[in-house]
Amino acid sequence: MDEGIRDSERFAALIRDHAGIARKVAATYARDPDDRADLMQDILANLWASWPRYDDARPFPTWMYRVALNVALSHVRSVYRERRVMIPLSGDHDAVAAAELDHETNQALDALHLTMARFDPLNRAVLLLYLDERSHREIGEIVGIGESAVGTRIDRMKQKLRRDLA
Repeated sequence: MDEGIRDSERFAALIRDHAGIARKVAATYARDPDDRADLMQDILANLWASWPRYDDARPFPTWMYRVALNVALSHVRSVYRERRVMIPLSGDHDAVAAAELDHETNQALDALHLTMARFDPLNRAVLLLYLDERSHREIGEIVGIGESAVGTRIDRMKQKLRRDLA
């Protein structure tokens, strides 16, 4: 079998195994279903374009998050330039992890995305990765800040949420 075919099959298998990362990032940074679909397509296209530079010594999910978040942050900047305002996520977004979720789960996801929309794009990325149970070191590596800065950002977001909910 040709090396290029094996490599593209390996890429496809890794994307299938970790597709939830792209869905979560798209749901966090895009408001309506059409924008989410466009963002997903951009993320996948950028992953494929970046694939030749992927280093097998690094965990694939970490690399995938980094590429996906960079694409999403570029998307946010372009939307901001186009509309000159940030548009918060609405409660009408699709379920992220599964096609059919119960009403309570959908309400919880809506509340989570509305809460996440309160933060700037970088803090939203940190929060997304924190909720995905990534280590401070890995979060810092993905978003390009120091490990201690990750901890500080998480603590400040928690404090803000506590104040807002009090």
